[in-house]
Amino acid sequence: MFRLLIDTSVWLDLAKDYREQPVIGALEDLVAAGEIELIVPQIVVDEFNRNKARVIDEARRSLQSHFRLVREAVNRFGTDDYRADTLKALNEVDHKIVTGNEAVIDSVDRIGKLLARKPTVATSATIKQRVTDRAIAGLAPYHRSKNSVGDAILIETYAEALGQRATKKTRLGFVAHNSKDFSEPNGDRRKPHPDIAALFTPPKSTYWGSLVDVIKEVDPVLLDDHDSEFNYSQQPRRLSEILEAEHLLFRQVWYNRHWNLRNEIESGKHKVLPENQYSRDPYKPDETLDTVWAGALAAAKRTEDEVGLENLGPWTDFEWGTLNGKLSALRWILGDEWDMLDT
Repeated sequence: MFRLLIDTSVWLDLAKDYREQPVIGALEDLVAAGEIELIVPQIVVDEFNRNKARVIDEARRSLQSHFRLVREAVNRFGTDDYRADTLKALNEVDHKIVTGNEAVIDSVDRIGKLLARKPTVATSATIKQRVTDRAIAGLAPYHRSKNSVGDAILIETYAEALGQRATKKTRLGFVAHNSKDFSEPNGDRRKPHPDIAALFTPPKSTYWGSLVDVIKEVDPVLLDDHDSEFNYSQQPRRLSEILEAEHLLFRQVWYNRHWNLRNEIESGKHKVLPENQYSRDPYKPDETLDTVWAGALAAAKRTEDEVGLENLGPWTDFEWGTLNGKLSALRWILGDEWDMLDT
């Protein structure tokens, strides 16, 4: 038997994308067959319940925004012979999104039932004390400048379950998508952070970055069967997904460049000057107008508040190159030329 503790981030990712329904179906089968048993900390249930309405609403709004853009394009550029029929069909689809959003709601409901199959694991006094000790020592997931209490509770709950392993044949696994909290820093994201690596000694205890990989480990063909039932095939990303990802990458790249300039200003290599000292003709690349710099600082603060510091680096050279490559690729899809990285 495989006992799994699955982080809330994994459940939410499963819920928000209808294309993940075969994964949910395969997990349901394995749980029903007794091949997988879920370890469900109470904090996971609380976090999932707190976020499920947001996931449903964001999925609905994302699709509505996409169809609104399509309707505007049809209105502006469509010819009279098909404009009316196209708009009518779009309105019907949009109405179904508003009143139903069935796929995401169904996923949320199925996940809720999986989480409720067995009593949840409460956060005991012992776990709370170990979480506190971990925080004082600055051990992962407290190695980052964020509130990591919830993540630490998951790790300590897993450690407690590991100590209560029923039989030698029982295997345990920890599944998480937020690799920055749990995975090896600046290395293989499939491996646990050194601070928690002692908990994972395969095959009795394993760390996973993908629930799909766990399912394939337990039953190599089950997911394929569910894919067929679902008529699942590789789907192109929705325009709304592409635009959202491009905007996040744009802000990440801009923020990194902002900090490069900020470092040059603090070191004296670049000057911030008032209007009466600023050179407009000729333009000097090592000068910035003070009002422009004030606006940049305000934009940086907004970016930190909206995107979150945990999503703004710092990055290794490899990660930085990957970010720029992703931004270039998405902009090419949206119509720009390759290597368009202006911010």
